[in-house]
Amino acid sequence: MHRLKALTWDHPRGYNALAAAAQRPELAESGLAIQWDKQPLEGFESHPIADLCARYDLVVLDHPHVGEAVAGDCLRPLEEVFGADVVAGLEADSIGPSLRSYRFAGSHWALPLDAATQVMAARADLIGKIPVLWDEVVSLSEKTGKVALSLAGPHAALSFLSIAAAFGEPPAEKDPDLLVSPETGRAVYDLMLQLAARSPLSVREKNPIGILRHMATHDDVVLCPLVYGYVNYAAPQSGRPLAFHNAPRKTAGGRPGSTLGGTGIGISRRCSVTPELRRHLLWLMGADAQTHFIPGHEGQPSRRDAWHDAGVNARWGDFYQNTADTLEQAYVRPRHNGYIAFQGAASALLRQAFDERTAAEAVLDRLQALYTDHRGAGGER
Repeated sequence: MHRLKALTWDHPRGYNALAAAAQRPELAESGLAIQWDKQPLEGFESHPIADLCARYDLVVLDHPHVGEAVAGDCLRPLEEVFGADVVAGLEADSIGPSLRSYRFAGSHWALPLDAATQVMAARADLIGKIPVLWDEVVSLSEKTGKVALSLAGPHAALSFLSIAAAFGEPPAEKDPDLLVSPETGRAVYDLMLQLAARSPLSVREKNPIGILRHMATHDDVVLCPLVYGYVNYAAPQSGRPLAFHNAPRKTAGGRPGSTLGGTGIGISRRCSVTPELRRHLLWLMGADAQTHFIPGHEGQPSRRDAWHDAGVNARWGDFYQNTADTLEQAYVRPRHNGYIAFQGAASALLRQAFDERTAAEAVLDRLQALYTDHRGAGGER
């Protein structure tokens, strides 16, 4: 029996489908055994990827870690494992930039098992009309005091990036050395500052899972305009179902600004890749698994056709079709070595600035300095 150690993150969306797939009789019959371990979401977001790859054969990661992984030479490129033609086919079938986001330094470094981005979560039973524009989000915040920003951990910075994309300037995209122009940065910061001032304290320290769980069981948060979508809260086993919709836009017909999340399966350098492992991983990416098996085990598929499947949407309260446009247009973060450290530092800076109501100019200057300091020599974004 060929035994592999694998690591994912501790949530039903990140674990259940992978663990169930590892128990399929076909896998054991092929002579392959995969043991999936779990780590907390915060460790998934910040733990050094090279350390994980030294201990595991398969590692679930998100795309901003690929620059760090390439610098540490700890992952196998997908082209080496599957061939360029197979990878190109997977990219064509994946929704939005789900697979493209793992391309760095000329190769792809993870299979996009799971697709996610920031979307809008609402208690539709409490607010009626769902906002579409950021101005409508502000109005609801002023009227109710029950609109929450996701600010804990890295999410203050992620929300800043997303709103900048909605305002027409995806950060560091036109000029990799410039995070955002002063004009756009000021507009984004001022918007977040006024929303943060009214954001309920009950969820201030919570990660996206905590915010969604709170919304399903309490009535003091009726809307979170940017939060990573978790399909299980659209049809929860307990609490109120949440309605998920596209991220807010600056103008009607504009881009729903959102920063891509999701996860991919990376194959570490220590892994002995066998034909059986290749078949298993490609089965996970195939139409049947992505449309039936993965959604059936609380996972979020990465294939476009699964997001538009009528049966999948009927089971999960139209979560997928209501947010697919946001995912198709999701902003892809920089992936250079050093970006993860910037993301954490920038979020801490923004939270302090919101608390102290710091002037926009000073905050934006510091954000740019942090970005420059952490940009490093990662090469291609």
